[in-house]
Amino acid sequence: MASARLLAFAQLLRLPNVFTAFADICLAACAVGYITTRPGVFALMLLASGCLYLAGMAWNDFFDRHEDAKTRPSRPIPSGRIRPATAAVVGGVLLAVGVGIAGVAVESNRTPLAIAGALALLILLYDGLLKHYWVGPIGMGGCRFLNVLLGLSLGGVEFDTPLPYHLAGVVGLYIAGVTWFARTEEGTSQRWQLIAAAGVMAAAVLLGATIPAQFESQQAPFYFPYLLAGFAVVIGFPVVAAVQQPTPRTVQRAVKRCILGLIVLDAILATAFVGLPGLLIGLLLLPAVLIGKWVYST
Repeated sequence: MASARLLAFAQLLRLPNVFTAFADICLAACAVGYITTRPGVFALMLLASGCLYLAGMAWNDFFDRHEDAKTRPSRPIPSGRIRPATAAVVGGVLLAVGVGIAGVAVESNRTPLAIAGALALLILLYDGLLKHYWVGPIGMGGCRFLNVLLGLSLGGVEFDTPLPYHLAGVVGLYIAGVTWFARTEEGTSQRWQLIAAAGVMAAAVLLGATIPAQFESQQAPFYFPYLLAGFAVVIGFPVVAAVQQPTPRTVQRAVKRCILGLIVLDAILATAFVGLPGLLIGLLLLPAVLIGKWVYST
């Protein structure tokens, strides 16, 4: 009974996907260099980001409970395994804890608190309203954009330079494309929309390739663009398959690959700043894939 209850909450929170939020923070920490110098702060920021992400998943199912009762009755809320009020409490507590942790991570720096607060508001706005309209993918991309900025804010990054927005923009644009690609994953998707969404993801990869142009006193490793090209190929196979045959099964397979692919993209982007150690972020795929065997991610 207890295991079934835990599984219901894991499904509510889309637990495998939280590792993508961790990857964003790891990328940011590599870019500004505080993983080893301030491990305590790094751990707090991982926790804050994770809480905010999980809160978004809980609120998503809360706001979608009536639609899910018709189209996805097996999900935790419509199946009766979790009450709507419980999901709302979980989402509210996680939002508050996430913002609170960001606020105390660096006492003299209020930027993380401001960014976390903005992220919490955008999460609620997206889940409750934006996702039902054409601006939905933009809203989700904005959440990822702010998540990367949250990680960067603890490293003393200069926000009056283009680099932080460029880096966060790559992640945000990629997720906007993934969200657009997934909008109609439960039915037969329109091929032109899948192509357009794939184009947005491709644009994000190309934007990532230009990050070294922002460097003033260092150079990216020679293999950086080749890693990005390899990433595009690996992600591209299921995406092309979904475009060719836009059924729920092929689209959902591509979406899952793209969501978990964010971990790989973050790892590759990190190599531009710290070299091969940045690829260690990819280890976050292990728990994500393992938990994903029992808990759906889309």
